[in-house]
Amino acid sequence: MRNRRLAAIDIGTNSIRCIVVEADQQGAFRVLDDEKATVRLGEGLARDNTIAEPAWQRAMDALVRMKKIVDGFGVIGVETVATSAVRRAANGDAFVRAVADTVGLHIQVISGEEEAELAALSALRNFDMEGIRYSMVDIGGGSVEVVAALGNHIEEICSLDLGAVVLTERFITTDPIKGGEYLRLRKHIRKTLKSAFIAEGIPFQSVLGSGGTMTSIAAMVMAMRKESYHSVHGYEVLRSEVVHLLAGLLRKDLKERKSLPGLPPDRADIIIAGVTVVDELMELFNANLLKINERGIREGLILRGLKKHHLLPEERQSRNWRDGVLDYARSCHHDEEHARQVAKLSLEIFAAVAASFGLGDKERQLLEAAALLHDVGYFISYSAHHKHTYHLVRHADLFGFTPREREIIAQVGRYHRKALPKKKHESFARLVPSDQILVERLGGILRLADGLDRRRNSLVTSLDCSLSPAAFLVRVAATGDVSVELFGGKVKGDLFERAFDRKLLLVPASAG
Repeated sequence: MRNRRLAAIDIGTNSIRCIVVEADQQGAFRVLDDEKATVRLGEGLARDNTIAEPAWQRAMDALVRMKKIVDGFGVIGVETVATSAVRRAANGDAFVRAVADTVGLHIQVISGEEEAELAALSALRNFDMEGIRYSMVDIGGGSVEVVAALGNHIEEICSLDLGAVVLTERFITTDPIKGGEYLRLRKHIRKTLKSAFIAEGIPFQSVLGSGGTMTSIAAMVMAMRKESYHSVHGYEVLRSEVVHLLAGLLRKDLKERKSLPGLPPDRADIIIAGVTVVDELMELFNANLLKINERGIREGLILRGLKKHHLLPEERQSRNWRDGVLDYARSCHHDEEHARQVAKLSLEIFAAVAASFGLGDKERQLLEAAALLHDVGYFISYSAHHKHTYHLVRHADLFGFTPREREIIAQVGRYHRKALPKKKHESFARLVPSDQILVERLGGILRLADGLDRRRNSLVTSLDCSLSPAAFLVRVAATGDVSVELFGGKVKGDLFERAFDRKLLLVPASAG
């Protein structure tokens, strides 16, 4: 597979990122290495219009190291781009030549519009935005790229000199920042944004954000919520949380910000400018939801490189969440017939209880995903496979789901057998109370449905369910004797009874 390896290097104003991936025959890829160096290439650029010698040398040292890394992986190509700092600097061309001569990397200096297109390429791969009006925003150290879109149709692309490093150097001199200074910063951001967008005043349902400012916002809000997920990719933040976070940052000095949970210390000096841009953008677009794309421009580079090196199929079918779930389950060699049968029975049970317990389309989607994935833990081993399912699903790259939703799917799958949810289970205890209730209810349904396919032969054809204040009656229709399935359902109906506070009654349909 070494001839299917590719690297991308993004030389930004604040940091340089290098990613190495390996593509498969279907055009998907896995990350082999991800290296970051905070070099502050744009340090002093607003004042002197040149890349300063210390920043130049830091960048050279980082690029030499990264070149050795990618050479070690035996990649077939390196997509190397430079953005705002090199684009704007008077000695940017000299820097590009020096990197080519000294390091052996050939840099393409891309425009702000090209940056936006790369960020959009990544966002559209990772988020299902069909029929939704939204904006894609990538905040770098030197510039901000904004794409206004409806579904897959891009309406407007704009690149503005509102990067976190540039704004900090131009406007922030006090610590903590003084009121008058901050007002000048905010006024400049607001004026720049309003003069740039024809889309002003038209509500956007959400903002898809990438770049270090965005991932830092997600990590800080995650810490504020006392949540713990392995990634911020797909994490959702409310506008009110951005406002609350910004107010807290403004009260802190640099030392206090450096110790703030979720905020990388090397970003503490520029975070106020970055979060203010996000706040102003969400206000301008009347958007209440921020979704985090952890990948951004680097992934866009990789996708462009895969196409350039003919490592992508000529045509790729559009993705949806169910196809993504099934693709992942198949990669774990699951029993698809059993999984589909359990999903079918789960949804029939769900339909009978949903209205009475306030369960809607999103909960139905989470249940179906968990049912299709509940046995992927067999991929590791049969013993404790429900626990293996939890860990596999929690870290899976499931298209169309937020970190919270992936966690719920993983936990519902985890409780399809063996122990019921307990407060002493660390992962369950981390959930907020409302999500604990949801896991118990969806887990109870899945557990029951799994019991009703005890012999894994799809003998049960349908369920006739009836909910009363005291009981949940299930008449089980089948193509043969269902005594084993009825026994399986009774054994695994314990969580359902607890979650819905109903006595479970299972009878063959012929018992009428």
